[in-house]
Amino acid sequence: MVGVTKILRCQFTHFFRKNPAQRVTGRIPAYIPEQTPDSPSHHPLPHHFRTVYPEFLPDPRPEWRNQLREKLERKDMLTRRSVMEIPEFYVGSIMAVTVGDPNASDKTNRFVGICIKRGGTGLRAWFILRNVIDHQGLEILYEMYSPLLHSIEVLRLEKRLDDELLYLRDALPEYSTFPLDMEPEVLPEGSPVPVNDIKVKLKPRPWHERWERKNLQGVQDLGLPEKFYKKAKLHEKPWEKYDLMKEYRATIPEEEQADIFQEISPYYQQMEAARRRSKRRHTQATR
Repeated sequence: MVGVTKILRCQFTHFFRKNPAQRVTGRIPAYIPEQTPDSPSHHPLPHHFRTVYPEFLPDPRPEWRNQLREKLERKDMLTRRSVMEIPEFYVGSIMAVTVGDPNASDKTNRFVGICIKRGGTGLRAWFILRNVIDHQGLEILYEMYSPLLHSIEVLRLEKRLDDELLYLRDALPEYSTFPLDMEPEVLPEGSPVPVNDIKVKLKPRPWHERWERKNLQGVQDLGLPEKFYKKAKLHEKPWEKYDLMKEYRATIPEEEQADIFQEISPYYQQMEAARRRSKRRHTQATR
């Protein structure tokens, strides 16, 4: 045991003689990986990439994770985008979707509505459009990368104050009514996406959900008795915003996001060019 101690002491003495800068702290410097041509810093992506293309990030739940399947799905998604333009849109945008319908006269069906929710990841990404036609509320869920989709158009690009607009089911019909022949409204190139701060008025109860228990920003005063708000206070969970483990389980780590965006970065210019072509075509159509 004494001999082993002498050998280790000699090794450390030899190291500090060759590295005099380490004599003060006695610590080995941390490993710094070398920058390679394929590193993310050589292919920077804009900060809004995560919000424009959120479906490229996988589902954070472990039971839905499979890295090989996710990689193959991203290739299929990029191939699909090279065939059909999938524009930038958000919850609150007015959209028109044309799908193949063998029962229609021209074998296609076009629906116009407001996006009230979007979700899913990969090839399972989806969004819901809502419109009121003949005093009847209609909602259609579309799979974003379905081969049945012929085109996706954004007639009015905007955001709302809430992440979901499911409360439009209990709102007055005028908030969900849009003409089927609505013309596209084009934003100037480079302008930010506008935020519509409209306050929706809900119809009297009963509702589909207890909206007083949700922190809704785009809804007028519900006008309920005080007892409803007292019960809503009992269901609040203000501590969740400090729950780091819940946030970790609901998000993809930044390192993994960087790897995914690095894989997509060679196709980003092509995707942006398709988005600009779509805007120019709409501009020429509205002139």
